[in-house]
Amino acid sequence: MTMQAPIQAKIQQKLLEAFSPLVLDVINESHQHNVPEGSESHFKVVIVSNDFDGKRLIGRHRMVNQVLADELANHIHALAIHTYTEEQWHTEYKDKVPLSPKCLGGSKFN
Repeated sequence: MTMQAPIQAKIQQKLLEAFSPLVLDVINESHQHNVPEGSESHFKVVIVSNDFDGKRLIGRHRMVNQVLADELANHIHALAIHTYTEEQWHTEYKDKVPLSPKCLGGSKFN
């Protein structure tokens, strides 16, 4: 079992508590960007929750952003959010998530 870094673990815990997700994957993608080793600045969140039923994509993203407001304001440079209903996850997306976009910079480490 690998240990999660503090920010990654905090993101996961907050999302678990807020959404009771069927699927939750919090991926630290910082290593793919021009940041110091061990950074926690770029994340991808994959979350499947019944809380997203009937919500438009923008509304789902706002829900996640609200839960992670402190992390976004103080710790995270980039967050790729992939939100799905259970039906979407199993039918449209076939349990696969799109790749995150390339970072265009703007990090305080550049």
